Amino acid sequence: MDRGVYDIKNKFTFRSKTEKGLTEEIVRQISKEKDEPEWMLESRLKALKIFNEKTNPEWGPDLSEVDMDEITTYIRPDADMSDDWKNVPAEIRDTFDKLGIPEAEKEFMLSGVGAQYDSEVVYHNIQKYLSDQGVIYTDFETGLKKYPEIVKKYFSKCITPNLHKYAALHYAVWSGGSFVYVPKGVNVDIPLQSYFRLNAPGAGQFEHTLIIVEEDAYCHFIEGCSAPKYNVINLHAGAVELFVGENATLRYSTIENWSRNMYNLNTKRAIVEKNGKIEWVSGSFGSKVSMLYPASILVGENASSEFTGISFAGEGQNLDTGAQVVHAAPHTKSTINTKSISKSGGIAIYRGLVEIKENAVGAKNSTSCESLMLDSKSRSDTIPTIKIENNDIDIGHEAKIGRISDSVIFYLMSRGISEQEAREMVVRGFAEPIAKELPMEYAVEMNNLINLELVGAIG
Repeated sequence: MDRGVYDIKNKFTFRSKTEKGLTEEIVRQISKEKDEPEWMLESRLKALKIFNEKTNPEWGPDLSEVDMDEITTYIRPDADMSDDWKNVPAEIRDTFDKLGIPEAEKEFMLSGVGAQYDSEVVYHNIQKYLSDQGVIYTDFETGLKKYPEIVKKYFSKCITPNLHKYAALHYAVWSGGSFVYVPKGVNVDIPLQSYFRLNAPGAGQFEHTLIIVEEDAYCHFIEGCSAPKYNVINLHAGAVELFVGENATLRYSTIENWSRNMYNLNTKRAIVEKNGKIEWVSGSFGSKVSMLYPASILVGENASSEFTGISFAGEGQNLDTGAQVVHAAPHTKSTINTKSISKSGGIAIYRGLVEIKENAVGAKNSTSCESLMLDSKSRSDTIPTIKIENNDIDIGHEAKIGRISDSVIFYLMSRGISEQEAREMVVRGFAEPIAKELPMEYAVEMNNLINLELVGAIG
């Protein structure tokens, strides 16, 4: 079935790549290809050992189909990184043109853009007015080479390879990604965006994103992801490490649109200091299986977290998503607001964690989960975990599961609207609270993805 622009397949070409599988030799080859410092190679090898020792989680979707012997972990595209779109090879540039990335930058809807193709970043640029204020926005490899002290201080401190099997896999074979540093008091008023495109069949993408927002600063970062459909398994196991300083705010928006041969096993975490705020806006579409639970660790007094997310599971999809919040300081606040839509036998699960530590007196949390099932074959579950270690807290959890009302559809049809249009209107209305949190062009993209799902023409 045609997904239009998202299913563009370029000829599979590369400058270099590893063999399929995951061995010490392959990990060493990746590190050598990148000319990394010795400490990074040691980090990779330790993570490989942890990966081999850990087993797949037994509490979520079945991951037995993920066979690392059949996955290529590193593919360097036949392109060098450039800050000029004209220097990006025509076929790759044409793909990003169709996705609208250069146009958004040209019209100044984005103040910085990174574009990754398979395992490496092929384009990166930031507006001069931001770099003049000390803002750093570059690919992660350049960040490692040019700012080694900063990277070493923060790398793997928010997400460790011990967290779970696929976090360990990430740290063994990571490649590409973004490095962002926003100095004290700087306001990045127009969003930065990194877009990750996986073109190769039977491959993995393991980008590492590290964002540091210093005291009294603000940043909005947007992540976009997509891949064409193949008849073999692809794997995404990136990592996003976010550090939010005192009185700082970071908004992290994601629209993930993987094809239905993708296992999306991404890990995202934020550490938030005193009076800091993390805002997550997340849209999960496509992929065969997703296991994604962005986590906020509130370590400073009055730190706060807001999570707003939507997922759409169609035929053959198991989207196991949610959010995690750890209140580890007094008077911290968090809200979780999720919506899921399922159709044609799709499975949409909310799996969340709210943990309030003993010292987090006065902590407040509100969680709301709403699920809309479009037929009797689909499934939706809410699986919350709540851990409370002190009594001076305010916490609430609400969950709703329902179907589209026949009377609503009948009413709309009586006003001259077709049944298909009526159903689309109801679903878009259900998703509207998420769409309004996105910049206009991304809200339009999300509505387009919903329309594709509704007509069964996705992946």
